[in-house]
Amino acid sequence: MKREALIRELRKRAREQGADFEVDTEQGKGSHYRVKFGDKRTTIKSGDLTPLYVSLIKKQFGIK
Repeated sequence: MKREALIRELRKRAREQGADFEVDTEQGKGSHYRVKFGDKRTTIKSGDLTPLYVSLIKKQFGIK
């Protein structure tokens, strides 16, 4: 999965849950993005994301 596909999915989930969603391209280092989902934040790297990495990001945000 590409980073942009994950961001689209997270944005859709946030909309469904009524949670705030923000992507900050300036805050992360290098090509990393800082993402806010509700009251939680994490950093997402660029390029191809492994299924394990995607599941870890979703787990951090409390998404199955």
